[in-house]
Amino acid sequence: MAASPSDSAPRLRPVSDSLREYGRGIAGGLLFSLPLLYTMEVWWAGFTSHPASVLGYLVATYVLLLGYNRYGGFRRDVNWFDVFTDSLEELGLGLVVSVIVLVLVGRIGRGTSLQEAVGMVVVEAGTVAIGVSVGTAQLGGQHRKEDPEEDRRRLESADHVRAQLVIAFCGAVLFAANVAPTEEIVMIATETSPWHLLGLAVLSLLLGGLILFQSDFTQAHRFTRRRLRRDVLAGTVVTYALALISSALVLWFFGRFAGNGPGICVAQVVVLGLASTLGASAGRLLIQS
Repeated sequence: MAASPSDSAPRLRPVSDSLREYGRGIAGGLLFSLPLLYTMEVWWAGFTSHPASVLGYLVATYVLLLGYNRYGGFRRDVNWFDVFTDSLEELGLGLVVSVIVLVLVGRIGRGTSLQEAVGMVVVEAGTVAIGVSVGTAQLGGQHRKEDPEEDRRRLESADHVRAQLVIAFCGAVLFAANVAPTEEIVMIATETSPWHLLGLAVLSLLLGGLILFQSDFTQAHRFTRRRLRRDVLAGTVVTYALALISSALVLWFFGRFAGNGPGICVAQVVVLGLASTLGASAGRLLIQS
């Protein structure tokens, strides 16, 4: 997104920094909005809203983003051009993320009319975009003074590995428990095709890897090893495995497996795994930070 210039001349931000900022924004958007993306009442609000109301909601969201980016977060010194462009980018990210998740959970498909699809996406994207804005501005972990030698010793200790697994599991359970009791999880699992479930699994893996190893979300490098590709791969896979285990345990606790066949039970675990992955990665980092 736009750089935060300290003088009147704008400075171009390196591509890698922009990608990290986008990653933090997407993670923040899902952190704040995922329960709503899984909520039937919000889907119906998108179905039934008049086009004028949908347009008004979109404009109101953009105005809120303008206000937050101008007066909130850590970017109060930016000029209005940057505020307008940042807000537009965040709204665009909110729309894109909403489309992807709604398609993957089977709410938008071949039988969905254009008006229904647009209504659902816009209603969901409002919360997602605000989360993107908050995630971009607040979740970078800018304030901690780094000690590379201290971080290296801690990352190499066995206690660090055990601690991270425990904290990741706690974060996953915390996030999964907010969504697991809802009827929407069973509905999505029943109606979603195997290919969409595979897409959700891939998205969960990508999000886990992005948050832990690429976006520097709340300075994630303090808690994760990423010197070798195998460390990144292993960390991503372990995080997703913990997310699936926590999803299965929470669903079992709330009785969501009762009366359902193995296929539906597995589908529920994969659907809830997206929320659990956010908890095991982003939630874990937030707990520690």
